[in-house]
Amino acid sequence: MRAIIPVAGVGSRLRPHTFTVPKVLLNVAGKPIIGHIMDKIIAEGFDSATIVVGYLGDLIKEYITTNYKIKVDFVEQEERLGLGHAIYLSRHTISKDPILIILGDTVFDVDLKSMIKSEYSTIGVKEVTDPRRFGVAETKDGFITKLIEKPENPTSNLAIVGLYYIKRPDILIDSLKEMIKRDVRTKNEYQLTDGLQLMIERGEKLTTFGIEGWYDCGKPETLLSTNRHLLHSTATNGKHDGVVIVPPVYISPSSTVKNSVVGPFATIAEGAVVEDSIVRNSIISEHANVLNALLEDSIIGSNAVVKGGFKRINIGDSSELEYY
Repeated sequence: MRAIIPVAGVGSRLRPHTFTVPKVLLNVAGKPIIGHIMDKIIAEGFDSATIVVGYLGDLIKEYITTNYKIKVDFVEQEERLGLGHAIYLSRHTISKDPILIILGDTVFDVDLKSMIKSEYSTIGVKEVTDPRRFGVAETKDGFITKLIEKPENPTSNLAIVGLYYIKRPDILIDSLKEMIKRDVRTKNEYQLTDGLQLMIERGEKLTTFGIEGWYDCGKPETLLSTNRHLLHSTATNGKHDGVVIVPPVYISPSSTVKNSVVGPFATIAEGAVVEDSIVRNSIISEHANVLNALLEDSIIGSNAVVKGGFKRINIGDSSELEYY
């Protein structure tokens, strides 16, 4: 089977980090977000993927081709015109076989094997208290009757979480083609939700698949929350002289940690240096330096330097911050 993974977004809510790194390459629990997704689909038996890139796409291509051997096609989305547009651009990589569409900035704890056993196309959903920020699904007798993108007055609390199993992708592509030809947009974008609604109107049956494990990585606070969740299933690694480790944590073997307290819920990425510091519920990215500091609820970008002080920090790549 083939997975379609759209990752062309700019990630503006995660600036300053995404000025220099695409959102899906931000580190959570020891690897980039897209690394967790790739590991998941490969473990579930997928042998090919289409990755829709845009902003800083060359960095994503380099990471994927360096670390994964499955067949991957890259599609360029030069204009960010919506998720439906991204899938339509991928049409030349899609056959009549079923596909799985999985958003590249979200980590799922889901049994994909059960999902793809569905007799019908099915969409991952989760009950939420405020569905206005999401696409929502209305259902009757087990089938979806209507899909609405970010409704002002939702009549359903089933939020679409970004996981779609499509049994008949040819019908989806035809629906997206018609939608783009007619210039049907919602919030000025070609939405996948609208394309799926067109499938339903053409007689295709779609069901919902309940997903509890849904971890968004779109904002600093949700990135840290996802880091906490993933660390629960990551073995606390290594022993370091003069270091107190409070599990769960991830400390890269190539990092240097001295005279510090690390954890709980701390990720120390490749090449990072942490000395004489306390780091908890934080992500220290590749080759960052943290010296004489107490960090909590913080994200430190690649190659950044933090010296001294007791602060909550969200600092981007190649920055330097000192307290006296």
